[in-house]
Amino acid sequence: MLRTADCGSLRETDIDSTQTIVGWVDRRRDHGGIIFIDLRDRSGLVQVVLNPELSSQAYQVAEQLRSEWVIQIKGTVRRRPEGSENPGMETGSVEVIAEEATVLNPSLTPPFYIAEDAGADESLRLRYRYLDLRRPPMLRNLTLRHKTVKYIRDFLDAQGFLEIETPILIKSTPEGARDFLVPSRLQPGSFYALPQSPQQLKQLLMVSGIEKYFQIARCFRDEDLRADRQLEFTQLDLEMSFVDEEDILSLTEELYTGLIESVSPEKKLTKPFYRLTYDESMSSYGSDKPDLRFGLKMTDVSDLATETEFRVFLSTVERGGIIKGFVVPQQASYTSSVMRELEDTAKEAGAGGLSHIRFRGSGPIKDMSEEEILYSAGLRMPSEWSHRLAERMGANHGDLILLMAGQAKQVNAWLSLMRSHVAQRLELADPDALAFAFITEFPLFDWNEDAKRWDSSHHPFTSPADGQEEMLYGDDLGSVKSKAYDMVCNGSELASGSIRIHNRKLQEKIFSILGYDAEETASRFGQILEAFEYGAPPHGGIAPGIDRLVAILTGNTSIREVIAFPKTQSGADPLFDSPAPVAQAQLDELSIRISD
Repeated sequence: MLRTADCGSLRETDIDSTQTIVGWVDRRRDHGGIIFIDLRDRSGLVQVVLNPELSSQAYQVAEQLRSEWVIQIKGTVRRRPEGSENPGMETGSVEVIAEEATVLNPSLTPPFYIAEDAGADESLRLRYRYLDLRRPPMLRNLTLRHKTVKYIRDFLDAQGFLEIETPILIKSTPEGARDFLVPSRLQPGSFYALPQSPQQLKQLLMVSGIEKYFQIARCFRDEDLRADRQLEFTQLDLEMSFVDEEDILSLTEELYTGLIESVSPEKKLTKPFYRLTYDESMSSYGSDKPDLRFGLKMTDVSDLATETEFRVFLSTVERGGIIKGFVVPQQASYTSSVMRELEDTAKEAGAGGLSHIRFRGSGPIKDMSEEEILYSAGLRMPSEWSHRLAERMGANHGDLILLMAGQAKQVNAWLSLMRSHVAQRLELADPDALAFAFITEFPLFDWNEDAKRWDSSHHPFTSPADGQEEMLYGDDLGSVKSKAYDMVCNGSELASGSIRIHNRKLQEKIFSILGYDAEETASRFGQILEAFEYGAPPHGGIAPGIDRLVAILTGNTSIREVIAFPKTQSGADPLFDSPAPVAQAQLDELSIRISD
């Protein structure tokens, strides 16, 4: 080894010892004849003193040093002079007096500062990602990611799980997103696909008698990128035999509770995790991934709205729509300009408008006069109606009620956005809080209006809820519930799972509802259907995303900040300049022709 100690490990217990340290020059300061260097390695920083009276050789080397040069220092650890200690550094009470200095490799001037806040454009950071990863925040992110994965492995090993790798080159199957295809040289005209998830493979492992499987799995989806999406991502893939839904949710909660208390003990974890059905979540929060760090629960007031003469409300209900809203506590003092800003936000989301009622009085709402109740433009109601509305929604004096009208799906989406917007404006969400929840009883199918067909809400291997198998043969498929569940936290979906189908006849019925004929079903799913006839056990699982979890734990809004080498939002890799054309000879070998 080129060192005897890490830079960040030196303490007062090392005083008077001779140590050899290596690393990168973080900062160089020339103080009139004595040069000070902050030397950095993965463990942290330590101050090195290069004094020509103590070592002319080391001082001469120090004169040429610049930021990010890689050097080796041999010297004696001593206590810093009184008054020069640096409490901001873990090694701030000691320094190394250099006796020898060696340049291991010089460096060009970096395109941005290797510091806490690089202040650089993201595309530049990704172009020089190997420099960006030297920055302390990025190192902390990757370190926490490592600790997260290690905890998961240790926990599941103790629970009797086997970690088993599954193939990366598989067959293209419908999983909800586009596959990445890989042409076969040995089978011209045929293609492998990169797995969107190891769905069929983990179910086949259950048929194989493994019973408890997990994998830190790489998954690939050719879809539009967002802050929480990448073309390739990592998930914990977990499957169990002879279990019901509660077994999986309880195990997952135990895993994540212990994980967060171990790797991020500073977080405020809500225990036990919240439980909401899909219908409850949509009704109260307008979303199947609600942020539960704050209230602002929604209330449907369509019945009260029909008692008014307000045409917007009446016509909406006549067309089968709803009137719904939420209370913003103690914000009746919002100015007209603020209310216009809220209405503009609603319109930007696609809503036709936003109605509001402000209770400006100081006493009980039931005693407020019409002069103390302020309405949005065009909305004029008797005070008695407003009193009943406030009682229904739980509003008090000083509160603001926001109302929206439209079809239920749209209103839920608009109100969910407005709920998040108001919470952000009022700083209602504690950034250190983690409000986990399991959302259960999802619909088994979603109607695809564009394609005029039923799609799986989760995936086609999800089991219908107990006692609802017969509904698959009726006309009300939209009412069929599933044994699917999500784990959400702070407004993000972190995991999705379900109890799987393990019966061939039931699985074939699901495929037929989704529009697959017998030939296509056999071609795409023959292997798992056949396996179901050889003693397939009841089984289920869950697949939490590693990237999204680590992003939440590190306080980042983009998973690119917790992935070593991510793609940009356009799917490009600035470091390797990919995707890129390939040589014609490679295309010829794969029997591929590029058409305009």
